Amino acid sequence: MIENLLQTIVGFVDTLFVSKLGLLEVTAVGVTNAILAVYLAVFLAMGVGTSSLIAKSVGAGNLEKAKAIARQSTLLSAILGILFGLVTFFFAKPLLQLMGAEPAVLASGIVYFRIVAVPSIFISLMTIFGSILRAAGDTKTPMKVGLWINLLHIGLDYILIFGSSDIPGMGVAGAAWATVMVRVIGSIALFAYIRKSKLSFSFKKGTGEYTLPLLQLSAPAAAERLIMRFGQVLYFGLIVRIGTEVYAAHTIAGNIEIFSYLPGYGLAVAATTLVGQYLGAGRREDAYRFGLFTTGIAVVFMSFVGILFFIFSPLAATWFTNEPPVIDMVTTALRIDAFAQPFLAIGLVLAGALQGAGDTKSPMYSTAIGMWLIRVVGVYVLCIYLKMGIAGVWLSIAFDLFIRAIFLFIRFNGKLAKPVSIREEGKS
Repeated sequence: MIENLLQTIVGFVDTLFVSKLGLLEVTAVGVTNAILAVYLAVFLAMGVGTSSLIAKSVGAGNLEKAKAIARQSTLLSAILGILFGLVTFFFAKPLLQLMGAEPAVLASGIVYFRIVAVPSIFISLMTIFGSILRAAGDTKTPMKVGLWINLLHIGLDYILIFGSSDIPGMGVAGAAWATVMVRVIGSIALFAYIRKSKLSFSFKKGTGEYTLPLLQLSAPAAAERLIMRFGQVLYFGLIVRIGTEVYAAHTIAGNIEIFSYLPGYGLAVAATTLVGQYLGAGRREDAYRFGLFTTGIAVVFMSFVGILFFIFSPLAATWFTNEPPVIDMVTTALRIDAFAQPFLAIGLVLAGALQGAGDTKSPMYSTAIGMWLIRVVGVYVLCIYLKMGIAGVWLSIAFDLFIRAIFLFIRFNGKLAKPVSIREEGKS
């Protein structure tokens, strides 16, 4: 949770610094980050497959297998990072144009995109090294590394963007170089911690026997994230059709709502690790109980966040705008979202629990149904057909979260709430 909070704050500060350069630079960074979100989706998916397999191996006490999986996932992630770097080098301009970047934005966008994304290998390695440590039960090390590199990032950002007495300001290129530098440092630091851990591995020996299982688990997770990204593009396009003020209000509400995801994402990582390790140890009943217990904690946390949203949404909206109609719409959105927070908690954590159990397809199905059927159709019917405005948008989102929570709970129950076999009792 703390690591996610740090990343969110640094992203906010990064955007704040770039905004001082001008709207064109903000747009260039925003469009580039939309493409990088697709890259990151693939790297995170590889982390999901890695976490599931390593957690089960650690739970079963098979550290050699866990080390072999860590080695293989690192090699696969490095290859993916290099491939995405090459794509960026050769196709930076067409990709930005595909995202709708205007000619005035392209110059800054290409510079930022190439600096940040050609060395994508460091994005992929940081992601996978963090997943390896968390799967072994060490969530503190990625948090500590995240703390120091995020503080460093803010300092480098300021110096390289605006300059100092000895260093000339580099503008948007400075923001890009600051990001690359901290990713390199973060990758080295996390690998150094892995070398000191029980999962320390060598690249000198090993086979590719875990490549296929890693890809089989990671592919649905990658599909889930890509379905989410492309679905967001479609339903954002529908919201734009409703009106500029509605889209602005939706964006502001989304920026405030992002903080509610932090406990959910953190507890989802805990659920992935605990469920995977207990299943690896042959303790299915404990895996089931810990999955539900972690979900319950998330519901309590995020219900409290929902109460805060309901009470303080008018105040939070004034941080972003002074327009009364927009403030009213942001308030409406967040008060609807307040009632959806428990279902968001259930969906996030049970998706993590299922991934820890090796089921990466159920979260993919829930995202596909929720994003493409419920949200897109809901926004079209409630907003464009019934003219409900911002309320229609967030009612569609709330209904998606409600259906997704029910679906994932049924899948989790079906996966883990089964009679324990004699063989499994013997292992326990």
